[in-house]
Amino acid sequence: MTSNAKTAAIVGVGPGLGRAAALRFAQGGFAVALMARSEEAASSVQAEIKEGGGVARPFACDASDEASVRAAFARAREELGDPEVLVYNAGAFQMGGVMQLSPADLERTWRINCLGGLITAQAVLPNMVERGRGTILFSGATAALRGSAQFASLAVGKFGLRALAQSMARELGPRGIHVAHVIIDGGIDTPRVRAMMAGRQGAQGAAPTLLSPAAIAETYWHLHTQDSSAWTHEMDLRPSVEKF
Repeated sequence: MTSNAKTAAIVGVGPGLGRAAALRFAQGGFAVALMARSEEAASSVQAEIKEGGGVARPFACDASDEASVRAAFARAREELGDPEVLVYNAGAFQMGGVMQLSPADLERTWRINCLGGLITAQAVLPNMVERGRGTILFSGATAALRGSAQFASLAVGKFGLRALAQSMARELGPRGIHVAHVIIDGGIDTPRVRAMMAGRQGAQGAAPTLLSPAAIAETYWHLHTQDSSAWTHEMDLRPSVEKF
């Protein structure tokens, strides 16, 4: 086990928000458990954190599978210690109308968008409850508030994740555990999204139309460091030009 006294687990580490959150918590002095479907998917983030003088380990973790989550978190506890922070950033989406959406696809996306939040929280909560402190942050989406046409597979899971976060916050807040749900209302600026939405960022110097992963991660850090006399449970983030 590392001598670092603080550990953050980031579930859903990729090139966007997961990476940014991992870097921000490493910058804040945390050893970071990088949870992704394969260790290779998180290896570049591990290298970035190591280059910056931080500590990180990649762990293969299928957030929708209880056995996989248990195994990954058992390794993380052994190598880094019990997480004081959990960021649940896993997500899945199958676009399509309700007449084309198969029950199997709906169940698969729900398991990742919602059920995984419960499974991963259960992996860290016993120690958090014992210590009387901890932070659990859920990455939400516009779909947590509004089920748009063709987006049922995302909305069902994100609605559920929001409900889970509310119930957890009411149950666990009095026990010293801060549970927050962040509604990310817009596209996150990643290479894949840029390629899909060419020109969305607008002219140089104009207001950005995609959310900066680093800016979102800074908000996550702020939520973790809030004084318990003024905790935020839910907030929404969007570019200044986004309609809402």
